[in-house]
Formats: sequence, structure tokens, C-alpha cells
Amino acid sequence: MPKPRSLTNVPTSYDPDQQLTPRTPHSGSRTSRLEQGFHKIPLSEAEANEADYDDQGALQSAPLLASSSTARFSARSARSQETTTKRKGRPFHSMEVLSSTISRLPLAFGIFMAGILLILVVLSITKPETLHKYAVGAKKPSLAHLASSQATPTPTSTTQLSPHAAAHTAANVHVLTYENHTKFPLTGLEYLVECAKQHKTFMSHGDYWDVGPMGSMDVEHHEDASICSSTITYMLDGTVGLTADLALMAQAASLARERNRTFFVDDTYWNRGKWQDHFEDVQVGQPGPQPGCRPPPPNELVACPRTARHWVITARTAKFHFGHPFSDHYEDAYMHNLNRLKPIYESSRQSLSSVIRPNADNMKLIGLARAELSALLGSGDTNQHKHSLTRPYLATHIRRGDRKSLSYAFPNRLIPVQDYVDAMKATWTRLHGGTASTANPVVYIATDSKDAHSLYSQLYDGETFSLFQASDPRLRALASPGEYFQKKFNELDEKSRVAATRGMVVDLALVTGLWIGDDGGKPEAVICALSSNVCKLAAIGLGWDNAFGNVDSMGAIDEKHKHWIEIDQRGQIVPVWLPFELF
Repeated sequence: MPKPRSLTNVPTSYDPDQQLTPRTPHSGSRTSRLEQGFHKIPLSEAEANEADYDDQGALQSAPLLASSSTARFSARSARSQETTTKRKGRPFHSMEVLSSTISRLPLAFGIFMAGILLILVVLSITKPETLHKYAVGAKKPSLAHLASSQATPTPTSTTQLSPHAAAHTAANVHVLTYENHTKFPLTGLEYLVECAKQHKTFMSHGDYWDVGPMGSMDVEHHEDASICSSTITYMLDGTVGLTADLALMAQAASLARERNRTFFVDDTYWNRGKWQDHFEDVQVGQPGPQPGCRPPPPNELVACPRTARHWVITARTAKFHFGHPFSDHYEDAYMHNLNRLKPIYESSRQSLSSVIRPNADNMKLIGLARAELSALLGSGDTNQHKHSLTRPYLATHIRRGDRKSLSYAFPNRLIPVQDYVDAMKATWTRLHGGTASTANPVVYIATDSKDAHSLYSQLYDGETFSLFQASDPRLRALASPGEYFQKKFNELDEKSRVAATRGMVVDLALVTGLWIGDDGGKPEAVICALSSNVCKLAAIGLGWDNAFGNVDSMGAIDEKHKHWIEIDQRGQIVPVWLPFELF
């Protein structure tokens, strides 16, 4: 094999006349200058700046793909380490380290605070009472505190707290005090303020009846064997209309049944007379677990929390108790839309049929109205005590005054009377096929507006009946004295307010079928607007199947067989029915 030819044209020494070709241009470096001008640089200048350029990585002394294991790479690394070692001793290096450390402080502080917040979140979920104790400073009351508070009993208290009760309270309950109040029971507005104080800080994420984040809270109780051990009281404070109160009261009575508590109604601040001026004593239909026991002293009523021994509910505080937590607990979670509300519907129906019932005087007035309606229907039955009508009738409720429609599609948010007339005709045709024998049914009109009643009678080609048209003066005296404005109702004298309330009870019975019984005499269908609470109760009076028809598995109302016709939202929202209104 011939010997390989020796290499030629390989420079063995540095040639100052040789032009240099840069591999990695660097702005402001010798390489960039070479690239720009390709002029010759003296060797002395290159040697003088070689170390400085190598430190900054301006030039590559090895090929781009040189391995780290090569001698040249090692030499470069050694030079770099040597340069770093030399720079450690320079004064400005300490400043660089200090600046780097300071720049990392915000990151370290952020990580630290995130850890603290994570711990607080875990504590708020697992041990909220511990978090409250150390963060706010609240602690369970001591026996000494209870003893000192007994030295100045409230004006209505007559007995002292027993040692056993004091020990139980101190061990399990945070004392809730209404020390800034001198008159009991508190008004609805004052109970609202007390509830707001508690709910502005804590939000409960547990079950409806779970003890809140601050633990059990209650006022001091003075033991008396004659007082009911646990109660729920609904307070009528005159801030909402009658039917709005009744819808909320029906739920309160239902909760009392479920929790095995005694149910009471407080009418201290009611502007419609006394409860028993219009309705039976609720103890008749629901005596509770301790029949005959006395209601608690007014100073022991607590609006929030609901776990207090003697819980009081008003229309003002209902929003703290009948909102989303209530719905989550009492709706049927396995159903859809309207079907979800059926348990709440049934509880309302039971309360309104057995607990909230008109007294004997009002039942007599209801009988008088039914007798006149029966004569108009041509049944020949004028016996006010008979609870059946041989011919069907339709009912409608037209609310005016300060109540606006939920829909903004109507002028001035008032549903035209013509819409009620048209809905009645369409409903009657749908249910009876428009046969001649059933044309133009008798319509019972319940309204707070005499003008609306007159206009309906003019637009409808058929018979109508209302308290405005009653031949009996006892019924005519109960007709609405004017369009109902909540804020103006108190301007009436007490006699007029009581009469208007009686008239509303009669209207409610005739237009909804409540308190009539199931043996006939209810309206066949009701046309109303969901913006009124009368409309909500009308669905309960008709019964589930009769009101909504064959509700399908997705909770959609049966448009073909329904007898409850709502003309405000017209089925455009779900659910199409609501059990009560929150204020």
C-alpha cells in the first residue's frame, strides 16, 4: 500500500497578514468589527483582549460541534473557572449576590403567604370553630358569665336558669344576646338586622340543619316545664300581603312537623287584627309533640340561626332560611324542573288543608259566596252549607295596585284584562272542545280593582260573579276598598283592614278551591299571573294532577290537560310554578 500523501497548505504559525473569518458575530466585539470591515488587526491588540473576549463568550475558540471531552473544550472550561474564581474577589460581586437575593424575596414571601392561606382554607372547612376562636377571639361562655348575666334578668323572665341548664348551655352553646333591645318580641325589621349581622361574616356550606361555623348559638333559656321545649313561630309583621304570608307560613308549619317542634303564630305587630279573627288556632290542626304547652317568652325567640331552641320566622327573614340551602335540602334532587318541587308542594298542601284554616266566621262567609255562585250556575242549590256545585265554573285573579308583572312585554308591566278573557275562552275550549252545551261558562273574578272587574264584565260575553256583585250586603262589604298598595294599607282604619282581609280569605277560597274539600265545588280551572301569590296558592288548591296535568319525566307541564293557566310568564321560565316569594 502506498504511503499517504503528507498534508499541504496547513499553516504552522500565526500569519498576521491572514484574514480572520468569524463564526459567531457579536455586537461591539472584535468579531463584529472584523465582519463589518474585514480589516487587519495587529497581533498585539488581539493578544491583549483575548482573555476579556473569552470571558464574555464573544468568540468561540472551538468548533461549534466540538465535544466537551475534547482538549480544547476542557481548556475553555478551565479558563472560565479561573476567570470566575478571580471575579469572586472583586468588590462588585457581593453587590450582585445581594441584588440577586433581594430580587427573590417577593417570590419567597408569596410562597410563604400561599402556604398560610392554604392552611386557613383547610381549617375553615375541617375545623371552623378553631379558626374562629383564634382569628376572631370568640370563645364559649363560662359559667361565671352565665351567673353574672342572671343577676339582671330580662323584663319578661320570671325564673332563674337552673344549674344543670347553665352547665349544658356553657358546654354546648355560644350565648346570643339581644342586650341592645328592650321590647320583645323584636319587630320584623329588627330580626332582619340581627340575621344580617350573623350572615355577613360566615357562609355555611353544610346541610340545611347543620350547626353553623360559630357552633350552636342561642339566647339564655329559663327552664319552665309548662313551656314547650322546642318551637317554630311564624311572625306576622304586616310588611307583606296576606297570601304572601300564608305561603311562607305553610313551609314553617311543615318544618315544625318534620322537626317535631310545636308551631305557633305571633300576631303582635300584624296590621290585620289578630290571627284568630280570621283563622283557627294552629294548635287545633297541629298540636305538636307537647299538646297544651305554652309558647316561649318573647325574649327567647331567635330569628337566626334556625337551630335555636325557639326559632322565629318572618317575611323579612325568610330569605335567610328559604333560599338555595332550603331548595337543595327539600327538593327532589333526582327529578327535573317542576318535579323537583313536588315535595315542597305536598308539604304546603298539607299545611293549608289541616293547619292554616279559616275560622268559623270566615267559613260562614265562604258558604254565603258559594250559595250565590251556585244560584248563578243554575244548580238550584242555595244551601250555603253544601260543598258541591252541579256545574263547573272558571276562576280568574286580576292583581293591580303595586304588583307588576314579571314580564316586561306588557305596557307599564300590567297584563291587559283582554288577555285574561282570551285565556279563559281558550282554556274552556281546550277542556270541553267548544261544545254548545258548555259555551260561555260562569267566571268567578277575584280582584283588588273595581275598574278591572268592570272591564272584564264588559269584554266577556257570559256570566261573572264577584264580591262586587254579591247580593248579600255582608259579602259586598268585603270587596276590596281599592287597588292594593302595601305601603298605603296602614292608612285604612283597623275595621277596614280587617274587612279587606276577610274578603281576601273568601276570594282565596273561591278562586283557588282551598278549604272546599274534594267532593266538588272547586273551580275547574284558574287563570292568573305568577307575579301574584294568589296564583301560587291556586295551584295548591287545585291539586297536583289537576293543576299541572300529566307532568312528564323531565318536569314539563302538560299543556293539553293542565287546569292552572299562568299568563304572565306563559311557561317561558322553568320551573313554571314557585311555592312562595322571598322579599
